[in-house]
Order: sequence, then C-alpha cells, then structure tokens
Amino acid sequence: MSKCLYFMCGTNFVSYPVKLKTKIMGIWTFFILLTVISYIVSIQFQNKFKKYSMQSLPYSLTGRQVAEMMLADYGIHDVNIMPARGYLSDHYNPANKTIALSPVVYNGNSIASVAVAAHETGHALQHNRKYFWVHVRSGLVPLAQLGAQISTWALLGGMFLMNAAPWLLLLGIVGYAISVLFSFVTLPVEFDASRRALEWMKHKGIVGGTDYQKAKDALKWAAMTYVVAALTSLATLLYYVVMFMGLSSDD
Repeated sequence: MSKCLYFMCGTNFVSYPVKLKTKIMGIWTFFILLTVISYIVSIQFQNKFKKYSMQSLPYSLTGRQVAEMMLADYGIHDVNIMPARGYLSDHYNPANKTIALSPVVYNGNSIASVAVAAHETGHALQHNRKYFWVHVRSGLVPLAQLGAQISTWALLGGMFLMNAAPWLLLLGIVGYAISVLFSFVTLPVEFDASRRALEWMKHKGIVGGTDYQKAKDALKWAAMTYVVAALTSLATLLYYVVMFMGLSSDD
C-alpha cells in the first residue's frame, strides 16, 4: 500500500504506481497554478477594459462606426453589425456574417470600444480573406462539439468504471483532446485579429501614440484569457491521460 498513490473515484479506490506519483502531482501543481493565473488574467482584463472604457478618443467615433469604416476600407459589404446583449459579449459569427457588439462597445467612444470593435471586425476580415487558421478552426467546430458531448459523459463514466470499462475513459480522453486542439487553434486566430485591428487603426489615425499602446494593452490581455484557457484544458487532458496510464500499468 505504501508503494501506491490512491485517488477516490466515486465509492471506489484506484491505485497508481509510485513512478506516476511525481507526474500526477506535477500536473495538479500546474493546474492549480493555471487556475490562479486564469483568475488574475481575467481580473486584469476586466480592469483594463473598464479603465480604457473611461478614456474617450478625440474623434467622435463609436465602436459601430469603427467597424463600419474598417469593413468599407477592405471592401467587405456583406457583413452586418448589430448590438448584442450582455457585458463583453462581443463576437463575430461567420455562419451569418454578423458582428455583434455589446452596448458599451457598440455605442461607446472609448479606446476599449474601438479596439474591441476593430478586433471583431478583424475576424470578419479573416473570414473574407480565407485566413488559414480560421478555416482550420471552422472545420474543427463540429468535431469539437461532438467531442465535448462525448467527453462529458465518457470521462464521468470512465472514472466510475475504470476497471470494468477502461475503454470508456479512453473515449472521453479522445473526445476531450479534440476540444483541447480547438482551444489551441483558436490562439493564432485571436492574435491575428488583434494584429489586423491595431494595424488598421494606426494606419487610419484612429489611435496613435499612447492611445495606440493602450488599445494594444487591452487586446493583449483579452488574448491572454484564451492562452490561459488553452493551457488549463491541456493540463486537464494530461491529468486524464496519466490516470489512464496508471490504470494500464496496473493491468
């Protein structure tokens, strides 16, 4: 018993060889660290957004108007811009070619408002220009949705039926791995949208000098939320993989 590390799974105890103890504890340490970092990044992003939302630009341009200007400059005329409900609910929907902006962004005339509006328009530009990673992510959407549905129940069932049905845990791992892949493919999409937004705003003179740096700062922290989310999902995947390895080594 002293040579094994035990974890409770439902009402059963599953033992793991000592050689996996370091890996498991390392993953848990990494996961806890990422959880703390995720909280800090989320708070920092919200604080930055709130701060830059209170700093108006010298031009009387709202987020909606900035999005319209950017679309027109790139010759995109089949994308609609509409207000969205909620706070920080801004997004681009490639299915119906719609940029949805939250009220503070849609009607706002602040650094944060125009930065977020231009970022979402950057996604529309990616779609229009057939940006490689956008099409990769779009192709993964149905697989990621299916993987999420499968992994939710397969991982839960696999935890309770490790000895009787180890294949169930493996199925959950495969399904979850697709979701993790989707999270990482999202990263270049988000960073590229911010790059396009910043380049266009600087070229048009909408933000310059310190305002440009503030817009860049706001979008940087927004992107960091995606980075931390992707790393957290990877840590979770590694945990389940190690659990399955421990089960296999017992057989």
